[in-house]
Amino acid sequence: MMEKDILVLGIESSCDETAASVVKNGRVVLSNTIYSQIDLHTLYGGVVPEIASRKHIEKINRVIKKSLEEAGVSLNDIDAIAVTYGPGLVGALLVGVSAAKAVSFASGIPLVGVHHIEGHISANYIENPDLKPPFMCLVASGGHSHLVLVKDYGEYEIIARTRDDAAGEAFDKVARAIGLGYPGGPKIDKISREGNPDAIAFPRGKVEGSEYDFSFSGLKSAVLNYLNGCRMKGEEFSQADVAASFQKAVVEVLVEHSLKAAKDYGVKTFAIAGGVASNSHLREAFEAECAKRGFNFVHPSPIFCTDNAAMIGAAGYYEFIKGYRSTLDLNAVPNLQIGEKVGVFKENDGQFK
Repeated sequence: MMEKDILVLGIESSCDETAASVVKNGRVVLSNTIYSQIDLHTLYGGVVPEIASRKHIEKINRVIKKSLEEAGVSLNDIDAIAVTYGPGLVGALLVGVSAAKAVSFASGIPLVGVHHIEGHISANYIENPDLKPPFMCLVASGGHSHLVLVKDYGEYEIIARTRDDAAGEAFDKVARAIGLGYPGGPKIDKISREGNPDAIAFPRGKVEGSEYDFSFSGLKSAVLNYLNGCRMKGEEFSQADVAASFQKAVVEVLVEHSLKAAKDYGVKTFAIAGGVASNSHLREAFEAECAKRGFNFVHPSPIFCTDNAAMIGAAGYYEFIKGYRSTLDLNAVPNLQIGEKVGVFKENDGQFK
């Protein structure tokens, strides 16, 4: 007798994407609806939290409805509702959490709070059906640069993190400095194809006493100093060369630190996740180095690298089958740490009957 398929409705609103998705058995995406606010926030050169929250309120119900329709299911078919409750912008998180709790209360469907970064890691399960823990994963985005050892489904150990700027944050700041605007990552990735990555010798950040950790503030400052020097001397600079040289410095550090950690911890599979993981140069570098060093390299498609609800549905599935549930007092936790559970309990730990 075949086991029943488990359908999870995922909801994501941690920053500037309002998203909902229906995921089957943690691996098969039946729908993935995303309303992006990028065009709106581009006007301000970055995400404005209050505007993001207001847009989430406008779109959340329509996004959930559309995702159910595209999946060809109703709420009666859904086994669990998974929602991002941290980390992220507190106002934005509250919209998704409130919507998920309302649907759960009205329908009686179990609610599961999901960590945003754990969602990014779980995006790798969607298009890599043979992927199983343990593996090492680099999560690189606008707010995070974490190197995570995935010991089992839902079990994580942080091996390294950035000591200052996240990789995506550095991309955005450098893009703004050289006149490319927001969002910086895709624009630097594109223009770098026209530049010489060896034109400018920018530094590679290292953290004394912590060989795996990342640091990008010194690199960002070096770029700004170079630009200021050019302007003070009345010299023109090449946007493409600056972008390519900066990007090469970031990619080399991410690849070298990550694969050294993977080797030292004895894992055979390496994965990437997060918005920066959609960078074509980073993917190519990891592809080449993993092949050279004997690692199995996996990654999500770009659509599953940026914020989406399919990854939340995937992560929520593994939490759900392990017995984790959230009560209706689940709250947004903007500084939630990986592995931390606030308002998320196991069914047999006395919180549920």
